[in-house]
Amino acid sequence: MSIFLKDMSGSGLTNEQILGALKDSIKGKTLRRVLIIPPDYTRFHSNAGFITNAYYHMLCDMGCEVDILPALGTHEPVSKEECELMFGDIPYEKFIVHNWRTDVIRIGEVPGEYLSEITDGLWVDPISVEVNRLVMDERYDLIISPGQVVPHEVIGMANHSKNLFVGVGGSEMINKSHMVGAVYGMERMMGKDFTPVRKMFDYSLEKFLKDRPILFALTVTTAPGGNIHTHGLFIGEKRDVLEAAVELAQQKNIDFVERGIKKCVVYLDPKEFKSTWLGNKSIYRTRMAVADGGELIVLAPGVTKFGEDAQVDKLIRKYGYCGRLNVLELFNNPENEDIRQNMGAAAHLIHGSSDGRFKITYAVKQITKEEIAQVKFEPADYDEMAARYNPETLDYGWNTLPDGEEIYFIPNPALGLWIDKTRF
Repeated sequence: MSIFLKDMSGSGLTNEQILGALKDSIKGKTLRRVLIIPPDYTRFHSNAGFITNAYYHMLCDMGCEVDILPALGTHEPVSKEECELMFGDIPYEKFIVHNWRTDVIRIGEVPGEYLSEITDGLWVDPISVEVNRLVMDERYDLIISPGQVVPHEVIGMANHSKNLFVGVGGSEMINKSHMVGAVYGMERMMGKDFTPVRKMFDYSLEKFLKDRPILFALTVTTAPGGNIHTHGLFIGEKRDVLEAAVELAQQKNIDFVERGIKKCVVYLDPKEFKSTWLGNKSIYRTRMAVADGGELIVLAPGVTKFGEDAQVDKLIRKYGYCGRLNVLELFNNPENEDIRQNMGAAAHLIHGSSDGRFKITYAVKQITKEEIAQVKFEPADYDEMAARYNPETLDYGWNTLPDGEEIYFIPNPALGLWIDKTRF
C-alpha cells in the first residue's frame, strides 16, 4: 500500500509526521538485511539525509543489518564530512561507494525498436541496462530508495527509477540516457513526466527489477533561506508514488516568470557546487526563462574544475560548451573517438550551452579565467561580481539595484525550474 503524505499547513511536514510515515512503511515486515540507496550530497536539500538516518535507526532497532549505497552516478564519493552533515550519526563505514565503471552487472537491454518509438525516431540503438551488483543481491530483504522529485534536464522530473539506473547504474545507461535526452531536447522534457528517458527507465524497472523488493520514499521540497521544507512524502512500490510527487513538484518547484529575464544571477553554494558538471544546473534550469540576448551570471566561488570525473573533465576542457549542433557534429565525426565513447559528456556539453541565445558569465575564485574562457564561457572575477550582485543581500526573484539595473536572483538552481510564461 502506498503512503501519500502532503503538507497542508504551507510550512512543511513536521519530523513527527515524516517519522510516522516511515514507521508505517516498514510495519509488519520481517527484515534481516536492508540496502538503502539515498541520493548523494548534491541532493542535500532533498531531506533524504534525515529520512535515511531515520530508516537506519528504525531498522537497527529491529535487529536488521543495514548497508547504505549513495546514488553517485558519475559524481565524487560522499566525504566523511558530507556524510555527517547530510546523514547525521550513521557510521561512515556503513556507506558503500558506487563505481559506475566496475561495480555493475548487466540485467537486460532496452530494445532499439522501443527507443525509436518513444523518441520519434531520434534514437534507434538498443541500450544495455546495468545496476550495482548489490541491487540484485538476494541477501537483501528490502531495498529502500529515498530521494527528491524535482525538475531535471535529462529525464524531465528526477528520481524514482532514475536513482537506480543512473544513480547506481553503469556507464552505457548513464551515457546513452543522457544522450537520448539531449538529442530529444531538454526543453521538450523539463518539468514533465512520461518523457522518453523516463519511459526507458520505466521499461527497465518493469522488465528487469520487478522481482526485487524495492520501496521508494520520494520527497518534494523547497529550501527558502537554506531551510528544508518537505511539502510531500510519497512511499510505495508502484509508480503512483512518482506520479503524486510529480504533480506536487510541478506546483512547488516550477516558477513561471511574467517576462523573459534580461539579466539572471545565480549563486552556487560552494559546499554543494564544486564543478561546472553540477554548477551548470544554473544554465539548465534557467534557459527557458532567460530572454534572447540576455545574460546569465553564475556566481561560483567553489568551482575548481569542470567534470566530477578526471576523464570527463579532460573532455570538457578539450571541446568546451560549444552548442548543440557543434557537439553533434563533433560526436558524429569518427575521428573524435574520445567523445564518442563518452556520450554522457557529449550530452552535458549540449546542456551547458545557450546555443548562442544568451551570454553565460562564470564568476570564479578557484579556477583561472583562462580555463573558463577555454570551455566557451565568459570569465569574470568572483569578488568583483559579488560586490555588485551580493548573494547575501539580494532577494530571491526580481531585484532593482541602486543604479536602476533590474536582475532576477536565484540562490540555488538545483531546487527548481524557471520558465518565461509568455513563451511556454
